[in-house]
Amino acid sequence: MAYDRYAAICKPLHYIQIMNKSFCKWLVGGAWAVGFLCAFVNILPILKLDFCGPNFIKDFSCEFPSVLALSCTETSSNWMAFLISGSFVASFSLIIIFVSYIHIISTILKLNSEEAKRKTFSTCSSHLIVVVLYYGTACFRNMRPSSASSLIVDEFFSIQYKISTPMLNPFIYSLKNREVKEIIKKLMGYKPLIPSSL
Repeated sequence: MAYDRYAAICKPLHYIQIMNKSFCKWLVGGAWAVGFLCAFVNILPILKLDFCGPNFIKDFSCEFPSVLALSCTETSSNWMAFLISGSFVASFSLIIIFVSYIHIISTILKLNSEEAKRKTFSTCSSHLIVVVLYYGTACFRNMRPSSASSLIVDEFFSIQYKISTPMLNPFIYSLKNREVKEIIKKLMGYKPLIPSSL
């Protein structure tokens, strides 16, 4: 998404050539490959663990930290592999987002029209909101030490990045659409202070 925004804003005349169907397939395939590789690196070592205690997971889904908590054998190597692979994936994607937005912001600042700047920032804001919501809660949930763990906090952040953020995606991305804004205003009973007919 960050690269798509970069191509749309920084290279608008070449956007169709850059974001062609085959390149999009490579982007999606790369994301899937990294996801499968990360899962593979973390799941294989779990197969060697012993689970002799209770088998009740205190979470809404079968997440890696929740499974490790059930093991009665030493899991420090599993945690290390999880933190390294998670840190690599998160930092790599965040670096791509950060570099893309450095180019995007420098391009926006060169625009002469204030209206063009506002529209361009509006285009990027929805993506940045989703990035902050998703990465912030996922990193907080999975990358903090178990000593700082709390069942209620874990459940809250788990719901946030697994349910709330994907559910809010269509709403967040459609907020820049003028028709959607007008419908929301009507639903909320918004009345302007100064009528537009004056």
